[in-house]
Amino acid sequence: MGTDLDQLLRSLRVWDPDVTDLPAFDPDTAPAEPLALFARWFAQAVAAGQTEPHTMSLATADGAGLPDVRTVMLHGADADGWAFASHSHSRKGAHLAGRPYAALGFYWPVLGRQVRVRGPVTAAPSGEGQADLHARSTGALAAALTGRQSEVLGSLGELARASEDAWERARREPDVPVPSWTLYRLRPDEVEFFQGDERRRHVRLAYRRTAGGWDRELLWP
Repeated sequence: MGTDLDQLLRSLRVWDPDVTDLPAFDPDTAPAEPLALFARWFAQAVAAGQTEPHTMSLATADGAGLPDVRTVMLHGADADGWAFASHSHSRKGAHLAGRPYAALGFYWPVLGRQVRVRGPVTAAPSGEGQADLHARSTGALAAALTGRQSEVLGSLGELARASEDAWERARREPDVPVPSWTLYRLRPDEVEFFQGDERRRHVRLAYRRTAGGWDRELLWP
């Protein structure tokens, strides 16, 4: 007999045409480099009402090659790469210090689209990281000031006290530096765009960096 979880999973439908209108994607019309297509798809996801389209999965590996993944926020994307931020002493920061290579995954179900990005990661100069942090909300600064990311927490009460102190300081000193806060940039070697299709004829377009620019190829779904 199936479990409640099994039954729930089997009741779900992917890209039900009654609630999802999947757009067409003609790869022949795609630009020569992936950033322009990413910017176009991102704007379309926002326009379609996708919740938190700027969140993405970030995959890293530790010194033994064991993978880890978490959801983070995209801080920008330009010719220098796709940007995100964290404390340098966090788990992801430690992974990137030892193995400076990562993968990103975006999923925008309202359009049946995914974007996958993979490449080497570098840390931006400290000043850029601090400028990025201080351009964000008081809450973002307070969270950064709370610090100790990925360390063992003794109790929720301990977190509440540290958070209250951090909020007070963030309001009092909106330009206070957080030395461990680091802006990372992933410079892609590969970027794949996936457009879902109701009949499972998904379109996958992969860009691969070359010495002279980008090669493009279609992949079987």
